[in-house]
Amino acid sequence: MTDATLACDTCEAWTQFIQYVKDRTSATAYGNWLAPIKVVNFALDEVTLEIPNVFVQDYLLANYKKDLCAFLPVKATGEPAIKFVIATQTKKAVASLIAPVKPVVAATTSNDYEVNLNPNYRFDTFIEGPTNQFVKSAAMGVASRPGMSYNPLFIHGGVGLGKTHILHSIGHYICENNKKLRVQCITTEAFINELVDNLRNKSIDRMKRFYRSDVDVLLVDDIQFLQNRLNFEEEFCNTFETLINQKKQIVITSDKPPSQLKLSERMIARMEWGLVAHVGMPELETRVAILKHKAQQKGLDIPSNIAFFIAEHICNNVRQLEGAVNRLSAHCRLMNLTITEDLVQKSLREMLQHAPNQKISVEQILKSVAAVFQVRVSDLKGTTRTKEVALPRQVAMYLAWKWINESLQMLGASFGKTHSTILHACKSIEKKIADDDTLRRQINMVERSISSDSR
Repeated sequence: MTDATLACDTCEAWTQFIQYVKDRTSATAYGNWLAPIKVVNFALDEVTLEIPNVFVQDYLLANYKKDLCAFLPVKATGEPAIKFVIATQTKKAVASLIAPVKPVVAATTSNDYEVNLNPNYRFDTFIEGPTNQFVKSAAMGVASRPGMSYNPLFIHGGVGLGKTHILHSIGHYICENNKKLRVQCITTEAFINELVDNLRNKSIDRMKRFYRSDVDVLLVDDIQFLQNRLNFEEEFCNTFETLINQKKQIVITSDKPPSQLKLSERMIARMEWGLVAHVGMPELETRVAILKHKAQQKGLDIPSNIAFFIAEHICNNVRQLEGAVNRLSAHCRLMNLTITEDLVQKSLREMLQHAPNQKISVEQILKSVAAVFQVRVSDLKGTTRTKEVALPRQVAMYLAWKWINESLQMLGASFGKTHSTILHACKSIEKKIADDDTLRRQINMVERSISSDSR
């Protein structure tokens, strides 16, 4: 068999890998991470891939390393035999031939301009886990190439899950690595107040000029406060469109996805133009890492068994974990106490959530899901991919992730699946219940059944 034939076989293997992944991931994830990858060369023992940025490489190896090894040649070290080439320089050269590059507006050094960024909110202080890995990667992609990666980037999730942290991290990174770009980070409430003040002072033209001409990167926190404020929404939408048309980066955070906000169809459509990314509640291991990191910042040493105890009983949001650390720190310093489980029970009494007396199992969840969706438990455990079985199976994985404090690897083992399959199921169901009332009601029925069984 010739080298050319073997190289052709490698080409076919890559095509099979792409099809394999496409069938097992969401259209959004595929479009954002895998579709931009181009094959530059197939050799006998190596594949050369062109990628838009290093984050695509990290994403590919972090999520599909095992699958890549199954389809493509493997090095002696066990790593997939892939050579990555960053396409940034090539694309810039092509773009310069197609259209003239607009001059970047230099950031002013006058004293009246200041970027209000929290110094503690940076990428290197953001604790990454399976539920926020995607949004952090997207944010780093935006920060490294403002206006060229995902524009706008819309980040949504519950209270205290790190949306503002990510937003400010983007601002810090751009300010430090693109000093000519002018960054404006503002809450929606502050934007509204600023608009009111400028209307009152008859200086609205100056405000419009600043946001639509002087700003290169606009970071907006809590866009949900724009709901039911039509006049302010129209002004923001006009600013939004002007910046997007100038290829200037916009990042927005919200407690809900665009489709659930009470805003005009025009505004919702604009926000869905780019990438919509969800921040989920960190799983147990990530909560422990966050807790220990926050404690270290306070000079507090929390033993691992105590950290796990706190993280198991505080699972609503990250701010509660930070509040728990602050309270423990105060008790230990003011009363000269050592951290014990008894001290935690007393000092954090009203913050701790107590789980049901009976521990919920994957088997309970499977039985409840099977009853509500009228399928067999054996089918849920099997490999059947029909819609009638695949959806309830994903629901079972989602509820196991939600109700059981185990790692994705452990949950995956319970279902006979990989951790990435569990993560994909969780993301898929979260997206579906946002728009599907019937599915939401079915899941509520399953949860009530689980609750009643655990009493």
